[in-house]
Amino acid sequence: MLRKVTLMTASAVAAFAFNSAGININNEDLELQANFDIGQFNENVEPETMYVGIKFLDADNSSRVKEDDALYEIGFLMKRAMGERGLYIGLGVKANHTKDYTTVPLGIVFDYALPLQTIIPMSVGADIYYASKVLSFSNANKYFEYRLEYDAEVIDQGHVVIGYRHIKTDYNDIRGEFTYNESAYVGFTFEF
Repeated sequence: MLRKVTLMTASAVAAFAFNSAGININNEDLELQANFDIGQFNENVEPETMYVGIKFLDADNSSRVKEDDALYEIGFLMKRAMGERGLYIGLGVKANHTKDYTTVPLGIVFDYALPLQTIIPMSVGADIYYASKVLSFSNANKYFEYRLEYDAEVIDQGHVVIGYRHIKTDYNDIRGEFTYNESAYVGFTFEF
């Protein structure tokens, strides 16, 4: 299964020339993601302001009920610069799916390019997504996710990422409030 998802992601990146593709790992988790800049195809929208993305997260946690409980995600994000100081704010919506639940959380994204005089450009970012009961389906009552990241562009269009993610779902059954994943990770992001 994991091999199929990895090959599908690599094929999609090659076929559609995604704006970025990334991989995040730790000792137990694998996360693959790709973002496509759709703003480049619309003359009424500036490039690098509208994105469609896909993500796959195979989180190995001890409270997992089923063996194959990967998280699949499709998302849309609009992002723009706020002034001239390197702050970007975005608003997004995504659809998350596991075997146990489907949610459609709404979110806000912050990215800030650090104003340091160094050879390596660096930035910090935060994502917060929430789905209330009306945006949670199957066995879910609500969904909450946040993510913090540090990014360093060590080579041209190649980034090293250090981050932390927390994903929690409130189930309708005896599981109640369930933390799907809570972990630190490292990874790479490549821009095309």
